[in-house]
Amino acid sequence: MIRSMTAFATSEEQVANYKLVWEIRTVNHRYLDVSPRLPEIFRALEPALREKVASFLKRGKVDCNISYKKDKQSEDTIEINSARVSAILKATAAIESQMDKPRAISALDILSWSGVQTEVADNMLPIHERALLLLASTLEQLVEAREREGEQIAIMVETRCEKILQQVVLAKKRMPEVKQLLREKLQKKIDDLLAESDNERLEQELVYLLQKMDVDEEMDRLETHVKEVRRILKQDEPVGRRLDFLMQELNREANTLGSKSVDVETTNISVELKVLIEQMREQIQNIE
Repeated sequence: MIRSMTAFATSEEQVANYKLVWEIRTVNHRYLDVSPRLPEIFRALEPALREKVASFLKRGKVDCNISYKKDKQSEDTIEINSARVSAILKATAAIESQMDKPRAISALDILSWSGVQTEVADNMLPIHERALLLLASTLEQLVEAREREGEQIAIMVETRCEKILQQVVLAKKRMPEVKQLLREKLQKKIDDLLAESDNERLEQELVYLLQKMDVDEEMDRLETHVKEVRRILKQDEPVGRRLDFLMQELNREANTLGSKSVDVETTNISVELKVLIEQMREQIQNIE
């Protein structure tokens, strides 16, 4: 199925004391370019994050962010080093015994001493594991969004393919009149050049006009390329690069048809072909 490279997905989940929120945004890019933005406590997830994204996506610029909010009632608790407190109190008492007017020491004074309190941090391993599972779920949503938009792009490309074939049919119908016009021009050139007895120039003019008469090859290739585009649209793998290459080939044939044109109608067909191809190319650049 065709996938767009433009999409957005978000997921959130309460994990222990943490509310986790993933946001993933993708836009078109020639390769897979992952740009994670992780808070410090989730920094260790980056290698696993890149591996997980690569298992879901093949092309596109990916902004992948996780944010969190911790429950206030579950803030990190403080653990008191009782041995350290006892040592400080003993030292304080010894000093006060030598002072005339000792000042009373408060609990806050003791807490300010190094080594008295230590924060008890959460075990982040299970939270990291759940975060990665939530990431996978978010990526699944993202792929679904890319497929929905890709389906619309495929419809648009298919419609343009049909219009290109219609223009080729018009060009083929026009060819008998075009060739007759070229024959008349050719005969006039021959008559003029024979009168001048310039055989070399006669040969050059003949080659030039004969080349303009032969556009069957260009129209056949246009039909072949359109058939290939339709075949690729049905594949289940990333096809953006191949389609982009085919747009270049289609455009080359349309340009050649225009350069060989000898009447307004054929020129208009060439212009219309290039417009249709450019419309497809703009959309195909967004296909994975």
